Amino acid sequence: QVQFLESGGGLVQAGGSLRLSCAASGRAFRTYGMGWFRQAPGKEREFVAAITWSGGSTYYADSVKGRFTISRDNAKNTVYLQMNSLKPEDTAVYYCAAGKTAGPSPRVYDYNSWGQGTQVTVSS
Repeated sequence: QVQFLESGGGLVQAGGSLRLSCAASGRAFRTYGMGWFRQAPGKEREFVAAITWSGGSTYYADSVKGRFTISRDNAKNTVYLQMNSLKPEDTAVYYCAAGKTAGPSPRVYDYNSWGQGTQVTVSS
């Protein structure tokens, strides 16, 4: 089992930037892929970005490609999501998650541990 502590959410104007952090404890961090998902009110949880256990490969939703960057520091047991050029439609609660395997995946059911979520609000 993995526990997460997420931080970095907040209120930002359109065009601004935020960096989310997700610090993990428990199961060996470097053995599994990590993902970021988001959920807006009244909508299903959707994939944002994922990264392999080593950080060597990343995968993004089309809606964030070129604006968001996922990275990880295995020495600090932390995964990050750098979000630039934010848009009002990026407003959601953002969740980090630990994958069942070492690879990246866009599918919710490929993740078995979730953070508590952090709110990101982008004003127009």
